[in-house]
Amino acid sequence: MFVGEYRHLIDQKGRLAIPVKFRAKLAEGCVITRGLDSSLFIYTQKEWQKLADKLSQLPIGQAKARSFVRLMFSGAVDLELDKQGRIIIPAYLRDYAGVKTDVVICGLYSRIEIWDRKKWDEYKQESEKEATDIAEHLGDLGV
Repeated sequence: MFVGEYRHLIDQKGRLAIPVKFRAKLAEGCVITRGLDSSLFIYTQKEWQKLADKLSQLPIGQAKARSFVRLMFSGAVDLELDKQGRIIIPAYLRDYAGVKTDVVICGLYSRIEIWDRKKWDEYKQESEKEATDIAEHLGDLGV
């Protein structure tokens, strides 16, 4: 399980050190792809396969389903950690998420999200303002 929030830097070559706490789970490789809300998603190979299986079952006749599948698969790249526990984020994914140097790495149970630090801080501030309303809605869903 991935949990926690970590602040890291991306170097000029697009390398990002993965938090030590997450490295063992990614030792056999991972997949990075476009995420939602201007973030990037990282999955273990096992979690990516589960998601890919679900996405492949979406109805091809529905435009929104096709769009989402394209977003996820066309941006996906297999990655391996280097000896220093870093990954190289391709330029097109850095551009998509607007990540330049300062980033936040968030552990979200079955995936990791990478955010531009400023965007994350803004998103988190807005979410914290709405925490009570969000919790109330989740209660309606049985959480």
